[in-house]
Amino acid sequence: MANHKSAVKRAKQSEARRLRNRMRKTRMKNVIKDVQEAISSNSTELVMERLRQAVSTIDRTAGKGVIHKNNAARKISRLTRRVQEFLAAKKA
Repeated sequence: MANHKSAVKRAKQSEARRLRNRMRKTRMKNVIKDVQEAISSNSTELVMERLRQAVSTIDRTAGKGVIHKNNAARKISRLTRRVQEFLAAKKA
């Protein structure tokens, strides 16, 4: 355990940040799952709404520095591609 007053404070700050980051990552994973569930439900409106929420959440997570911007871009790209494939299949 930390011995100096500043090291104790740092440990507390690090723990708070770790929990905050974990919460943000979990929220991001959940919105991605929501998009996939919406695709399974076969509802176009629901899929588009969930995709919009997911993109916003993923961008926010990257903006806070929890994940790298390229990681966020990759996740958004894959989700969008999945939704586009769903819409194309539904149209055909």
